[in-house]
Amino acid sequence: MTEAETVTISRAEYDRLVAAAEELEDLRIVEHARANPEKGMPHALVVRLVAGESPVRLFREWRGLSGAELARRAGVNVVQLHDIETGKRRGSVDTLKKLAVALEVALDDIA
Repeated sequence: MTEAETVTISRAEYDRLVAAAEELEDLRIVEHARANPEKGMPHALVVRLVAGESPVRLFREWRGLSGAELARRAGVNVVQLHDIETGKRRGSVDTLKKLAVALEVALDDIA
């Protein structure tokens, strides 16, 4: 087959292939988590995250940091951190980046 050739399959077959690829990726993630248990977030925190609690607060607690210590490490105001954790304010991208770096997580994990 050359690069210009196309293959046509039914929508049902396409959907089946997409579902199989997603399932394979899920299995890879589970296997990685099993092989690296020290890198995963504790189940209790995941439950709280899914329930809608502040990811910043949850990662802070997981890291064993007080609000004042996280604020100091990130170079943000304690009141600003409190407002983000309680949902009063969202936080600018710059502030969230600082918090992510201090928490050693990806920005997407807390934004």
